[in-house]
Amino acid sequence: MSRSTLEQWRMFRAVVEHGGFAQAAEAIHKSQSSINHAVHKLQSQLDLQLLEVVGRKAQLTDAGELMLRRAGQLIDQAEQLETIAASLSQGDEAELRVAVDEIYSQHCLAEALAQLSTEFPNTRVELVESVLSGGPERLLQGEVDLLVAGSVPPGFLGEPLMDVEFIAVSHPEHALHAVKRPLNLQDLASERQIVVRDSATGQRVDSGWLGAEQRWTVSHVATSIAMIKRGMGFAWLPVTRISDDLAGGSLQELPLERGSRRKASLFMTYADSDKAGPATCRLGELLVAQTKTSN
Repeated sequence: MSRSTLEQWRMFRAVVEHGGFAQAAEAIHKSQSSINHAVHKLQSQLDLQLLEVVGRKAQLTDAGELMLRRAGQLIDQAEQLETIAASLSQGDEAELRVAVDEIYSQHCLAEALAQLSTEFPNTRVELVESVLSGGPERLLQGEVDLLVAGSVPPGFLGEPLMDVEFIAVSHPEHALHAVKRPLNLQDLASERQIVVRDSATGQRVDSGWLGAEQRWTVSHVATSIAMIKRGMGFAWLPVTRISDDLAGGSLQELPLERGSRRKASLFMTYADSDKAGPATCRLGELLVAQTKTSN
């Protein structure tokens, strides 16, 4: 069991920071005798001289300098614990679990989470980046508090968040761009299509597959983008993730007869809006605000 107390270490640090027992007493509103007694008892308990008085000023010994550094860490951690406890006592969540479909704007998500971390620094965030029905499945299983996905699970109420446009693209030097006419279904079917796998573990949904002879399936939108930029196939990709690539010319829209552009809606759904904590509600507000700003 520890022989020293946190309060003793606080008083010891105060003496050093303020240059003496009298100054420390005034700064932390304690009597000089209580501070003197606490520090001397600390040294006695440790059998270690931490301070030496030179003239009228208390100075650190070499050992005291080392112990002060460690004590500072101890005191800071204790203060953090007290801050966390105060936050939790006010109803703030210890952890926030959120699932966000990968087609949602990464910039909007990052900005919202950055602001949340400032306002709720003691709330841990578990972020699940999902695809298609993976997010709704997690909500139904009670694994997330907030969901951004392309569908609202049965039994829940979701609110529209944004529409995401998908564009059929490939590398500018892909063979499909060499066809000097609008592309039809047969043209696409003879080339490799990159499809992003539904992240659900139960019943999965195939979205956008045309029955191409060479279907490659990947787990993340970022992987699909990287493959397309290498000229490995074509895909419908969300503008939220490829706007810079389109502007920079590393991806180019395919000239289809029809259907080169599609739209999908994203919805935001709370697991239980009545029981949602302040951090969960605030993240929802931030996501809505960031989405409006980006449109």
